[in-house]
Amino acid sequence: MKKIAVIGIGYVGLPLARLFSTKYPVIGYDINLKRTNELNNCKDSLNELSKNIIKKELVYKNPINNNLKKGLYFTNNLDDIKQANIYVITIPTPIYKNKKPDLRLLFKATRDVGKFLNKKDIVIYESTVYPGLTEEECVPILEKESKLIFNKNFFVGYSPERINPGDKKRTIDKILKITSGSNKKISLEIDKLYKSVIKAGTYLAPSIKIAEAAKIIENTQRDINIAFINELSKIFNLLNINTKEVLKASSTKWNFLNFKPGLVGGHCIGVDPYYLAKKSQDLGYNPKIILAGRKLNDSMGEYVVSQVVKLMIKKNIKIKNSKVLILGIAFKENCNDIRNSKVFDIIKNFEEYDIKTTIFDPLVLPALVKKNKNKNLNFNNIYKINKYDAIVLAVNHINFKNFNYKQNLKKNSVLYDVKRVLKNKNIDGGL
Repeated sequence: MKKIAVIGIGYVGLPLARLFSTKYPVIGYDINLKRTNELNNCKDSLNELSKNIIKKELVYKNPINNNLKKGLYFTNNLDDIKQANIYVITIPTPIYKNKKPDLRLLFKATRDVGKFLNKKDIVIYESTVYPGLTEEECVPILEKESKLIFNKNFFVGYSPERINPGDKKRTIDKILKITSGSNKKISLEIDKLYKSVIKAGTYLAPSIKIAEAAKIIENTQRDINIAFINELSKIFNLLNINTKEVLKASSTKWNFLNFKPGLVGGHCIGVDPYYLAKKSQDLGYNPKIILAGRKLNDSMGEYVVSQVVKLMIKKNIKIKNSKVLILGIAFKENCNDIRNSKVFDIIKNFEEYDIKTTIFDPLVLPALVKKNKNKNLNFNNIYKINKYDAIVLAVNHINFKNFNYKQNLKKNSVLYDVKRVLKNKNIDGGL
């Protein structure tokens, strides 16, 4: 009988644990007691799953320890996972300030799982890593902790996450899943496990390394393409050409890749390329395009502010102590995830001009922003009408569809739409 423990129940682990629990006994483990308590009360502060969806699968005792045929339970007690025979690790893999991979959480989770491994157990990694990390760095940790022999007593697999936070249409079961395993038999077993719950089906990669590489280039490719369009946007602004209209015309060709300019943040696209770059540099090759794309995309917050300030100067608006409203602080539209959001770069650059910023995002809890970023931010998710010298639509939440810009702008002011999504508005600029 398959007994599954999902390690880490954030944006990736929670939907996965819930999906597996429709057919198997599943326990979701997280070191955060507040997180496990809220989920056991059918609440998800990340807004990935509704109360009813969680409640449907939730049981009030550990299903893998009580031999239930299926069900879901959350815990921060590590001992609760020891009777599992399949461990799925969905731990975040961020970067340090120097852009180097931060693998501390992943290695800790690996050590924790290693303590409970028994013969024939399988450990599946979903965290984004560079090619080779699972077998070259995680497996030795599992062997050391368990005193077992890899591919004889225990086995590993890699199935990269493809969660899209905030997307209620392309849910986890509707996105094709890459799978892989440490030998042929285990590969087929892991593929069968995912295939049993993923409606969109699976793709069995020939090796773990190939699955790792496939994941990391998915996001690196997007990063590079967006960087190219962001650079075009800078050029077209100098030429006084509307980038959106250029892309609209170009997309009439059948093989044109219609990427759009914007702020590139989050836990994947703005992070994963550094993992591939690190591995490449370790092998003696310094990647050119990958790091150039990263540098350009990281510059877009500063660029947006420079454009807004120029527009304000043209309208003779006094810069120092002027007031700017920024709409949205999440890293992308229609989600409350603020990880690596480039809106924080916009705020920082406005502050360097002595411009007073107010940030409004109805999806993000103020306590989360102030805890993780800056306690002095003028941020709220409940808006009060005020008059501003400029408004920047930074994140295109659906909640802003009917926002009254005119009511909140001074007579002489600037409206800057980062992604040029506003219609029938007097927009002064955008990417």
